[in-house]
Amino acid sequence: MMERSSARRFWIANALVWTLYVGVSIGLGGAFGGASSGLVLISAALGFFLWIGSGVLRMLAIRRGWFGLGGRALTLRLVAGIAIVGAITQAGIAAILVPALRLRWVALPGGGTPYGWGPVTGYWINTCVVLGVWTAAWVGRRALRRARDSEIIALRAESERGRLELEALRARLNPHFVFNALNNVRALILEDPDRARELVTRLSATLRHALEHSQREWTTLREELAVVDDYLAVEAVHYEQRLRTHMDVDPAVLDARLPPMALQLLVENAIKHGIARTAGGGLLSVRAGRAGDALTIDVVNPGRLDASTSGTGVGLAFLRNRLRDCGGRFSLEERGDGVHAHLEIPR
Repeated sequence: MMERSSARRFWIANALVWTLYVGVSIGLGGAFGGASSGLVLISAALGFFLWIGSGVLRMLAIRRGWFGLGGRALTLRLVAGIAIVGAITQAGIAAILVPALRLRWVALPGGGTPYGWGPVTGYWINTCVVLGVWTAAWVGRRALRRARDSEIIALRAESERGRLELEALRARLNPHFVFNALNNVRALILEDPDRARELVTRLSATLRHALEHSQREWTTLREELAVVDDYLAVEAVHYEQRLRTHMDVDPAVLDARLPPMALQLLVENAIKHGIARTAGGGLLSVRAGRAGDALTIDVVNPGRLDASTSGTGVGLAFLRNRLRDCGGRFSLEERGDGVHAHLEIPR
């Protein structure tokens, strides 16, 4: 719809430009060479052919994707198109003018037929110059509009990313997680002060990482595992024997990069939708390795995949957005041993 509206505006502007050009040509020709019916015919035919030719040239440029090419490729195609349209325009004028002169329907100052290799070359060059100026005008305007639209799209994407980051940050500061941790700290203060101090330290490290995650584009698996270790230590106090964990990490991928909070998000999701909803809890398994040049992470929990755990939450939406930017992949599926979250990040 927008392209159709743009085409309509172009054809109107195109008609106005060439109508003005015809009027100026007739006026200047009459002022310097004397008014004549032949001059009027030449100017009118020239304006008509250029109106059609410039419209066809624009249509070809759009339909064949010339604007998606580099500047040099676009320029070469436009120059060739201008040369061809100029030649067709002069051929069309000659096809109309020569018979009209011979039949004496029109006349030119001085009489005769103004055609020869020299004059024809001059007419063609002048036509190409005029058409080239108009072509440069609408191409430049379209390029500016495309640049503006691209900037708007980029700003919208950045705004959406910022929104997802903010929502993901809010999700990471889960009040239930914080409240449970604080209640556990309170309960441990008198029973086991040393364990209470350790829990406060672990909780502090988890929250600090959550607050700082938006300041970094990437982290290492080693750093992410340290955060997950703190997080699991806090949750272990709450779930006790219901939460069992197994880590299988290839030492060769410890320095591999991944988005901050990516692994912690999957672990938290596994506890929230798997361990917490399964009678007696279960085993949360984390495996990290390499497939080719990509880092692969699998987080398995004993839950089930339903409408509430299908991966449509804010946190997973943020993760998918980050992975799309870097060419990574994410999948969530239910198998015989539980729900598998698979993360793949190119090197």
